[in-house]
Parts: sequence; C-alpha cells; structure tokens
Amino acid sequence: MKMAQRIATASLLLAFFLPAQSYGAASEWVTSPGGAFRIVASQPKPDGFIPAMLEVRLTSGWKTYWRDPGASGIPPQVTLDPSGGVSLQSIRFPAPKTFGEGPGRYIGYDAPVAFPLTLKRTGNGGDVTIRASIFLGICEDICIPVQGDVSLSLKSGDFDNPLDDARIEKAISALPEQPSEDFRLVSAKFDATTGLARLEFELPRDAAAGPADLFLAGPPGVFFGEPVFHGERGAQRRADVPVKVSGKAETIAGKPITLTLRAGSRSMETTLAFD
Repeated sequence: MKMAQRIATASLLLAFFLPAQSYGAASEWVTSPGGAFRIVASQPKPDGFIPAMLEVRLTSGWKTYWRDPGASGIPPQVTLDPSGGVSLQSIRFPAPKTFGEGPGRYIGYDAPVAFPLTLKRTGNGGDVTIRASIFLGICEDICIPVQGDVSLSLKSGDFDNPLDDARIEKAISALPEQPSEDFRLVSAKFDATTGLARLEFELPRDAAAGPADLFLAGPPGVFFGEPVFHGERGAQRRADVPVKVSGKAETIAGKPITLTLRAGSRSMETTLAFD
C-alpha cells in the first residue's frame, strides 16, 4: 500500500514538473537551393483575425525580394485554399535594402526575413486549416523561382506554442513605424513633364548625419527608378524618383503608392497619392 502511494506521489510530481502540452502552429519547411520557407500561425482572435507570418530562411550569399523588386525579381506571393476557412487580407514587409546599380538594381533582403500575414477566419468558429501555395524568388547570381505548398491546422481549444507567438510578434515589431513628427514625409508631387516624383521628408535627428534610402511601390503598370537625393546630410532631405507608367495605368494620379523610408536603425512607411 505504501509502495503504491509512493508511485502515485512520484507520478503527480513528474506531471507537475513536465511542461504543459503546446501545439505547434507551424507548417513544415519547404526547402530549395539557397533557402527554405514555411508559415507560422496562432489561434484565431475573437474578431476572427489570425496572427501569422511567412518565414524565409536564406543561405549566406543568397537574397529574396521586396513587394516591388525593381526591374527583375519575384516578390513573395501567397495564395490560400478557401476551403480551409481562411482568407488572406494582406502581406506586410519589413524595410528592404537596395542591391546593384542601373539596370541590374533590385530591392530585397540578404538575411533571414519574416513577412507578417493578415489572415482572417471566414467561418463562425471551429477548426481552420491554412493551406497555402507560396511563390517567391531566391537569388545568388540569378533569380530562381521557388514554389511550394504548405499546410497547418489550428484546432479549436488548442494552446499556442509560445515560441511561435514570439516569432510572429518579433516579425510585426520589425515592420516600419507609422509617420511621426520627427520622421515623416513632408510633401510629394509628381512632375508629369519630367516624369519625376519629387519628395521631401524629415529624418530623425539621430539619423540626420547618415545616408537615407527610400522605396516606392505602386499598382501594376507603375514602375519606380532609383531615387536621386539632393542634400546628403541633415534632417530635411529631398529626392527625385523616376516614374514610368505602362499598360492600362495611364497615369499615377489618385493611385495608392506605398513609400518606405529607411534612416539609421529606423524605418517608416506611409501611403500617398499624387494629384
């Protein structure tokens, strides 16, 4: 009887010290030359939104692309199977870098990167399954198109993996900040005669002595060239960006343009529309 009591007590102590069971909310990695990718997600929130991200690993020396990669490159594309009960609202991007010059210039990332995803449950409750087709470009000397399908299930009532939650929160915290008094776009005009977008902006004081970089992304048919900066130092800067319009996009007037500005350790993003 005493032996049975000791075994029962030991079992209770073992159960107490074992970590609580958590359920992984990450798909398997899809591997390719130069990298790998997967989707990580958390349980749906009461409003139906699902915190998630597309996580991309890169081998040293390899790169992947921003939302508007420039003259060449493939931006990340995520297509969800609607039968899983989840829809994709948007893909969000951390501030990128510029690589190369002239016709070979492109925009992207040369280190592991995570793209936060805005997902939403389309049903009223219960389990959801994220089945996604991912298409992106990974490059070393040339761009390699990579496509793969991933899947993960979110069971109603399961617990989130705290490590996955932390990864998603880190990806969101790495996104560009909103405009502020000391870091903002001051004015934006488009000169149709010269084909230049003329931008003025304010940089943080602690970044005023260093270089800045900016990136524009617009709707299909609108292309932006390499910015030309006027005044390489100081908090107030000005830049001209060549704009080319083709296809059905006869003008950029009224079209939403995303501007991302990097200065020092900070980045800012805003949406603008030219008259």
